[in-house]
Amino acid sequence: MIDEFAKEYLHDDLREIREAMVWKLDGLSEYDIRRPLTSSGTNLLGLLKHLATWEARYFGEVFGRPFPEPLPAWDDTAAEAAGFWATEDEAREEIVGFYRRVWDHSDATIDALDIDAPGHVPWWPRPDVKLFNILVHILSETNRHAGHADILREQLDGRTGTAAGYRDPREHDTAYWKERCAQIERAAQAAASRWT
Repeated sequence: MIDEFAKEYLHDDLREIREAMVWKLDGLSEYDIRRPLTSSGTNLLGLLKHLATWEARYFGEVFGRPFPEPLPAWDDTAAEAAGFWATEDEAREEIVGFYRRVWDHSDATIDALDIDAPGHVPWWPRPDVKLFNILVHILSETNRHAGHADILREQLDGRTGTAAGYRDPREHDTAYWKERCAQIERAAQAAASRWT
């Protein structure tokens, strides 16, 4: 009984955070979803592409249920580097569609297997795993990248949250946030003087 509860709980959380990742693109231009916003080139559409590829691998080949579309080999370093950004030939709809097809495939794997079903991750130091390990891993990775997406989206247009209807009760006008940032800056400067 606890196994089914745990599996469904993790799966529900994964479904929710996937939707939040796609929502982070809503209302943004092609340029804004693709442009590098960190010194390493992190961008919103690239995060989605990366998550889709790796979720397809983890819920596919790890359990002998390969994703039905071609994926680059997991040990292809050139493909890995290209997996974090979208080329000019890759449409937003193409990458979002790919991610949604991956969800369907992953969901079918999760539904078909018990939480203790064995899998094999050849790129892990301890390669023998259970579905539980992969659910936790993909949920953790997706949440990690959702945090990146939160910051990127806020940098682009100030939008925060996890869904279109989300309204942060702490939302304030521009003047409030400007003063808050100034207050934090003053505290940072004072601490730097005091502690260095």
